[in-house]
This record gives sequence, C-alpha cells and structure tokens, in this order.
Amino acid sequence: MTRRAVIFDWGGVLMRTEDYSPRHAWDARLGMPTGHVESVVHGIEAWQQAQRGEISVDAYWQAVGRELGLDGQALAELRAGFYSGDRLNTALVELIRDLRTRGVLIGLLSNNTPDLTDALLEHQVHNLFDAQVISAEIGVMKPDPRPYELILQKLDVQPADALFVDDFIENVEAARTVGMAAVHYRPGMDLRREIEVWLGETTGNTRHRD
Repeated sequence: MTRRAVIFDWGGVLMRTEDYSPRHAWDARLGMPTGHVESVVHGIEAWQQAQRGEISVDAYWQAVGRELGLDGQALAELRAGFYSGDRLNTALVELIRDLRTRGVLIGLLSNNTPDLTDALLEHQVHNLFDAQVISAEIGVMKPDPRPYELILQKLDVQPADALFVDDFIENVEAARTVGMAAVHYRPGMDLRREIEVWLGETTGNTRHRD
C-alpha cells in the first residue's frame, strides 16, 4: 500500500501570531507607525540571510538593533518579547496526531533559522514529524524546488503521494510545480476536510486548490 504524506509549514500555519499587541507596543515605544518594527524584523536582508544559515541568529538580531537604533538592553527586550503573541495551532497538532494514527507520514518544511529546532522541543512537537527540512540547515529557502525535493526524499514518498500546506501562495505554487498537491492555508479554513478529500482521491491525482 502506498504511503501518503502531509507536509506542513511552521510559521503562519502550525505557529501563528494571534496577539499583535506586543509588536505594536514597540512601534509606540519607538514612535514609529504601526507595523514598522515587524517590517524591520521580517523585512531586512539579514532575516533572509539567517534563514539561509549564512549568519547566526545573534548576528541577525544585531542587524535588527542597528536598523531600529536600539541599545543592548532594548534589543534584548525586543528579542525576548517580539514573538510573545505567537500561539501553537493546537487544532492542527491534534489533526497531525490523528493522521499519524492512520499511517499518514508527517513532514515539516520551513523557511526558518536554526533555533526552530529548539522551538519544536519547547512546544513538545518535535516527535510529530517523520522528517523535517529547515532552510537554515540546507542553505536554500522555499520556493526553490530543492527543499521540496529533499523533504520528499527524507519521507521516501513520490511527489504525487504528498500534500503540502503553507500560508504563502508562492510556496504553494512551487510545491505544485514539483508535482505535489498543495493547500494555501488561511485562518478559519477547514483544513481537515481538505486533507480528507485529498486522501480519498486516487494516488497521483494532484488537483490544485486555491
């Protein structure tokens, strides 16, 4: 019997920002427009470099501090609290546990820094995945096809037997390009139903979903 695999993104899917007030408080503290601090944290080139493993996480945060004009103490406070409004998507965790009991392989494919491994341990979800690929560990980010090919190789499944879930449409489209089925994740959607429909389809039918 052919094994099927569902592969999840981390940020924006399994881990979501539900409370933006800690980030917006920094905008107010620095006298910046709402959303400015987040645009720096996730918008400067150093963020991309950290996710490709080209610089350390510490070097990345130092770059953030320079961009925002923060001293060492303020930067430490920002670093400690910036993600404090993020919450684990417990409904998806339960969905993953259910899929595993049914023999579905579970993968993690994330554009992220090396400390994602620590986050998985902290939230006690590291044992949910049969294989994982983190961009900083391979030096390549989605939507480049290579991360998708690597997670398929690690799971030992063919593209037609895998479904990918991501909140960025360009990453979803890249998965489809390599032959995987893919779902564009959005808050409130019935992802369980999407997965059940896919599991019920004939192996190799990778009907596209938007």
